[in-house]
Amino acid sequence: MPITLHEIAIDTFVHMLGDLAHVLDKGAKHAQARNFPADDLAAFRLAPDMLPLSAQVYLACFHAKDGPARVLGHEAAMPERGLRETYEQIRARITATLDHLRGLPKAEIDAGEQRKVTITVNPERVFELTGVQLIRDWTLPHFYFHVVTAYDLLRAAGVEIGKRDYVPHVAAYLRKP
Repeated sequence: MPITLHEIAIDTFVHMLGDLAHVLDKGAKHAQARNFPADDLAAFRLAPDMLPLSAQVYLACFHAKDGPARVLGHEAAMPERGLRETYEQIRARITATLDHLRGLPKAEIDAGEQRKVTITVNPERVFELTGVQLIRDWTLPHFYFHVVTAYDLLRAAGVEIGKRDYVPHVAAYLRKP
């Protein structure tokens, strides 16, 4: 049976956002144990020109919603610029995004595989893709970039997390030979 667009997109977003919530929970415990506000983590960045953790989470959630919306033929939203959220707000954003994703109609997502999607970069340049190309070549790479960057920011801030924290959902497939 071939993999569906819903499986590759929505199921991936749900797994990975759940995993991101898991590492954020560990980050909150880390801040509490070391007696500093978790909001310091939300503002943490590795370089002055880099977006902070809160923006990385925002953008991961944005792409998880934007790609499917475009596949469904909805008007594209523009990401907010300069948005800064508290640690609790980014955790709530993940929860809201998960709720939204779980409510998307599977059959309609799958039916959007060949839908023509245009992304305007500037008045002189556009990307023209099908629904499956959008998810595979645009949405998933952007989504993973921001999820991994959020993980890396927490790790660089001293939160004790590892690969098992990044992808704990794969434990469901672990079996004895």
